[in-house]
Amino acid sequence: METMYDWLAILAFAGLIVLFLQRSSMDEPPDTVWHYLPPAIGCALSNYLGNEGMGALAILMLAAVAGYVWFVLKPRLPS
Repeated sequence: METMYDWLAILAFAGLIVLFLQRSSMDEPPDTVWHYLPPAIGCALSNYLGNEGMGALAILMLAAVAGYVWFVLKPRLPS
């Protein structure tokens, strides 16, 4: 845990885990475990890119992860 990219990737992955655990406890989950694989790989790739000095690509990858979560997994915020 040395760089900003380590922390950002872990934060994004932790949010993904919370969403998965919340949905997996539902009677009829709207998605499967396989839907969470692309953003999890994206978090790991973003961390790698950031640690290798490709900061712009790392930020773009994290934005892609956020877009995937928003448009594919469609989390609902409590109202």
